[in-house]
Order: sequence, then C-alpha cells, then structure tokens
Amino acid sequence: MNSDTKDYSYEIKRLDPEEHTEVFKLFNGEAGVIEDYVRVGPKGYWFPLGFAELAPKIYNMEVRTDDVWVMSFPKSGTTWIQELVWQVENNFDYAKAENISLLERFTFIEGAMLFIGKKAQTVLQRNEKAKGFLDLLSMSFDQVMSSMPSPRFFKSHLPLSLLPPALLDSCRVVHVARDPRDVAVSFYHHYQFFISTGFTGSFKQFWNLFIDNKIDWTPYFENVKESWRMRDHPNMLFLFYEDALRDLPSTVKSVAAFLGKAVTEEQISRLCDHLAFDNFKKNKSVNFEVFRGMDLTSKEGTFMRKGKAGGWREYFDEEMLQQAQRWMEHNLRDTDLTFPSL
Repeated sequence: MNSDTKDYSYEIKRLDPEEHTEVFKLFNGEAGVIEDYVRVGPKGYWFPLGFAELAPKIYNMEVRTDDVWVMSFPKSGTTWIQELVWQVENNFDYAKAENISLLERFTFIEGAMLFIGKKAQTVLQRNEKAKGFLDLLSMSFDQVMSSMPSPRFFKSHLPLSLLPPALLDSCRVVHVARDPRDVAVSFYHHYQFFISTGFTGSFKQFWNLFIDNKIDWTPYFENVKESWRMRDHPNMLFLFYEDALRDLPSTVKSVAAFLGKAVTEEQISRLCDHLAFDNFKKNKSVNFEVFRGMDLTSKEGTFMRKGKAGGWREYFDEEMLQQAQRWMEHNLRDTDLTFPSL
C-alpha cells in the first residue's frame, strides 16, 4: 500500500495473509481493537494499520521553533521524563500540572493510530468517557495541530526518519533510551494492562515477537540508533533511563541546561521528590487512570509498575538470555551505543 500523499516517499505494506494469520494467533483477545499491521519504510517499522492514515500527515506537519518533543521507544521512562521536561520548561508549576493530565499537556503525535478502525470506534462509542477521544479523532490532523497554543509539547515513539524532516533543526528534542530487555518486560505488562491490544500470549511469546520486529514501533534498535546518531546535534538531548535512576538531580540539571532554564538546588530537590517513584505512581495527572473507564484496560494492574532497572533478570530463562545476548551484540556491532547498568 502506498500513501495517497505525494510528499510521503516511504512505502507502507500490509502483512501478507500467511503472516497475518500467524501473528493474530496471539492477538485475538475479545477486547482487541487492532485489525491489521503494516510495515513502513526500508527498515520495516511495525505499526497498527491506522498509522497508514497518519504517517504522511505527521511527516508533513508544520513544526514551530518553540515546540518541545520527548521521544523514546515505548516503556523507556517516557512518562517520567515528560513530567520532568514539562516542569522545568513551565517553571515548576505543580498546581497547573496537578489539574491538567499529562495526556493533555503532551500531545501523543501518533496516538490516534490506535483508535482508527471499526473495532476501535465500536469500543469508544459505547462509553461516554471516551467521547473526548471521538471528538478529537473527528477533527482533521492539521486542525488539531494548528489550534494548539505555543509552546506545544509532543510525545512520540516514532523514529526520527518518520517525523518531520525539519524537526531537529527547528525544535528541542529529548530522547530517552532504556535497556531493551527491561523495555520488553515493561512493554509486555503494558500489553496486558491495555487489553485493547488484544494480546493473549505469554512473555516468552511476546519476547520472540519483540526481537523479530513484530511488535508496535519495532525494530527497537533502529528506532533508538536513529536518535543516537544525532546525539551531538545542539537540539538533541539523549538521556538514558538508568542514568536518571542513578542520579536524578544531574538529569534535571542536564534538562534545564538544554532548555536554557536556570534552576536552584531547592527547585531541583522538590522536583526530584515530585518524581520519586512512590509519589509519581500516586500522581493522578500522570498515571493514565483516565483509561480505566473506557473498556481499554484490565481491571487489574497499573500503567506504572516498579520504576527500576534490571528487573528483566526475573523473566528470562537460559534460552532467552542467550537469545538476548546474540540479538544485542548483532544490533550493536556497528555503533558505539552502550546501555548503562545499575
């Protein structure tokens, strides 16, 4: 399938029938809303079918010089860093943040792809709490983007190559990366929490899909390496989740310097307390509890789980350990990218 927008040069391919059947053996949950998947571009980035409609609109959107973007592969500490960035950029306005959810403060640029399609619309239409999502989806992409006041804050899990070409030369971009083994574990629990994904398999089955690039936003390493290669660009701040866990005050200082904000030790201390995991998990403006009443999530589990590094060791058997070692060595062979350990 080719985009109907001539300014989008990446090929978009749907799965062939055999692969569709194979993948959907693990994605047949009753509450699942994904109808098909596509691969995009030469690296084969994997997305729900709804991305085919959004892809050219995102790629061709007009960016503003005061836009602030937080990027990552999913489950890399994104929400945590979003809140950190927003507070620093907005002069630590905790009262405002408490009253406006992070979902509203940061626009998830490709998020609508998860709700495009008949199955998703059916789920949303039967719940009054989802009305706002339906209203947003009924508006044109350009209308939504142009109506947003500056400065705009965006979250994206897309690689740089699928975002506006002028992005990095125009806007400030913070990318946060995390050990892919922890990402896989956290992403698996995310798929269990959001039952709308329809995933019914085990962690081991999820892991095999993850390393075979058959999970949303994969291939993981290609996604992360695109930003890593641009880490020295003056508009790019590349962070590691593990470094932020180890020394959050230093991360706050790095973000403040990147955003051109002067911060005091008292402000840093208060923000670190605000971001402490036990406090953060209880923060209703960031913990995605809004989805509880929309038939999109399980009645058990939480969006935020443990907020630590190295938990993958509790999930990997010997076969998976060896798989992970080979997979990481293969994908890191042509780069100096390394992940910190705690």
